[in-house]
Amino acid sequence: MDMRKRKAIVEAALESEYERQALGIMNTEQALKLEDSDGLVFSHPDKEAGVTDHFVDQDELRRLVRRPTSSLPVLQSRGRAARSS
Repeated sequence: MDMRKRKAIVEAALESEYERQALGIMNTEQALKLEDSDGLVFSHPDKEAGVTDHFVDQDELRRLVRRPTSSLPVLQSRGRAARSS
């Protein structure tokens, strides 16, 4: 898990059909430890907490936090490859 994403600050809120009520500000690690509840949403971790209107549910937040931040392939060590041949 990327340290920056895990420590990103998000706003937690309860969302109903009519309104979104702010609950508080926390990092994504804390947000993912909360018990899942209907209507519990979090500001997108790439946006500014407390300002953005882009909210996601806990499952989506988990996917966003765990996605790789780089699309570069992982390179294998040359020493390991040489020993296996």
